Amino acid sequence: MTTQRQAVGAYGEEVAAQHLQEQGLVVLDRNWRCADGEVDLVLRDGHDIVFCEVKTRRDGRFGPPAAAVTHRKMRKLRQLALRWLAEAAEHPREVRFDVIEVLVPAEGADQVTHIRAAF
Repeated sequence: MTTQRQAVGAYGEEVAAQHLQEQGLVVLDRNWRCADGEVDLVLRDGHDIVFCEVKTRRDGRFGPPAAAVTHRKMRKLRQLALRWLAEAAEHPREVRFDVIEVLVPAEGADQVTHIRAAF
């Protein structure tokens, strides 16, 4: 991944975390990693745990950012969530998988779309 793409991704994750915190969610982990992969954001929403995938784009040329969350990625996030829950010894009422789209245009304000229970 190029440095510019990494910077755009990191910026999108920061925007997403801030947006979610403004909505009342509490960030528990950012870029949680294990040998099997990475989860962008792990949050608490009341008594629920939310695993959030952040997709950031500079334009919509390749479709909406959430289109990059494939079935394979969904399976991987479910596996990672089980591992995070086991390691964190959390016992939430519910587990939810959200996607945050961050569109960063060359001009104008960022556009943030929160897709709750995306899968």
